[in-house]
Amino acid sequence: MDRQTDRVDMTHDAQRADAATAATVLVVDDEKRSLESLRRVLSSEFEVVCAANVAEAESVLAGDLVQVILCDQRMPGENGVDFLKRVRDQWPEPVRIIISGYTDAEDIIAGVNEAGIYRYVTKPWSPEKLIETVREASQLYASQKDGGAAPPLEAKPSNERLRRLAHDQRRAERRMFEFGRIAHAPDSPMRAAIALARRAAEYDISVLITGASGTGKELLARAIHHGSARGDKSFVVENCGALPDELLESELFGCKKGAFTGAYQDRIGLFEVADGGSIFLDEIGDTSPAFQVKLLRVLQEGEIRPLGAQRPRRVNVRVIAATNRDIKAEVEAGRFRRDLYYRLAAFPIHLPTLAERAGDIPIIAARILLNVNQSFNRRIPGFEPETLRLMERYSWPGNVRELHNEIQRMVVLCDGDTNLCPDLLSPAIVNHGRPAATSEDHTRFTLKERVEMLECAVIKESLERNGRNISHVADELGLSRVGLRSKIARYDISRVVDDEA
Repeated sequence: MDRQTDRVDMTHDAQRADAATAATVLVVDDEKRSLESLRRVLSSEFEVVCAANVAEAESVLAGDLVQVILCDQRMPGENGVDFLKRVRDQWPEPVRIIISGYTDAEDIIAGVNEAGIYRYVTKPWSPEKLIETVREASQLYASQKDGGAAPPLEAKPSNERLRRLAHDQRRAERRMFEFGRIAHAPDSPMRAAIALARRAAEYDISVLITGASGTGKELLARAIHHGSARGDKSFVVENCGALPDELLESELFGCKKGAFTGAYQDRIGLFEVADGGSIFLDEIGDTSPAFQVKLLRVLQEGEIRPLGAQRPRRVNVRVIAATNRDIKAEVEAGRFRRDLYYRLAAFPIHLPTLAERAGDIPIIAARILLNVNQSFNRRIPGFEPETLRLMERYSWPGNVRELHNEIQRMVVLCDGDTNLCPDLLSPAIVNHGRPAATSEDHTRFTLKERVEMLECAVIKESLERNGRNISHVADELGLSRVGLRSKIARYDISRVVDDEA
């Protein structure tokens, strides 16, 4: 009897797997990371096609056969319920599911009947429950089809096109994070880091990426993942410095309902989501000693224990960690566990600052401008030579992230679709490295520039007189500490080293 039952169960499992494999799911979400997470979780069982907005979703629905639609509620222009109402009128066959992170769901519930929504999924969602919900939706579609509500036969050939589209989206994502897309000049110090990363990608080894904030640590981590044998599996990201221990453990290892205050439901941890793939632990140097002990056990044993759970769960995850701290100094000072350091730093890679790779700035700036043009619907061709010269001379304490922000600002300020001129640069960049102006030189500057130069000189003088103490300088000048820091950054005044708590 047991064998017969097993055979029946296996048959049902096979039928369920076949139905799920045949199903094509359209995921609609304007959040890039959310879209990526949904696709990675669902692609293990379904053909998944992604759309970043309503227009893209309608284009897919107009030409292809879709069984299930999973749509985010909060999107610019039109919310998910309103979109699914129109879908019900134009394309009634697909089973519709709405997903939202807002606890007040009255606006969704009110529109569920009008839109014919099958299920309402709340964030944060569990991968297992989400897959089960979509699986049930695909089975509902199949049963409707068997009952005579199937779409016309001429729509069936488009299923193959849809599979190709999903495959092309996955390939495009991998190409987006190829090593060759990390902008750098032939003689750049970045070449050494990329060469190391290429080697690391070939082997299933833990990688520790060090470097200042904004140097591209996550970009390199993604390239390592997509260049590895795990490239078709999940890549998940967690900023370890942004959460207290209990929440960080819940995010990474999962939790059971009631494990701590605020744990209202079971939660799947990111290590489990990334099973078979890679996890990127950013700002690992900011974690507490207590959390470091728990992470060390995960790396040693290859298993996690969700908060409140009785049994551990096995996971197969490649860990890529990153920090902007001098992690070796942290180890020597006793603030970071030595054994954990050696677990994470099996293959260390250091990224140079943008100031150390000034020759890369024209190439990186051109790549950023291309993306900003697309985002802002502009057609600015490039930069004037003097603009690039000033940008190469600047120290860029915020690295590539600061360069990206500066180019966005310049594009917004630019009146026409012409090359970006030096007048659009921030004063800190224009004045960087320029010798102090004499009284005769002042005649060459505008009133605004003279006022800024005077303000910069006053702040510098006050910093020197007060021993670089932020609180004392702020009180003396009648500024808030935040306002003073903003001006220090704006004028690129040397970093304050004796700051009061």
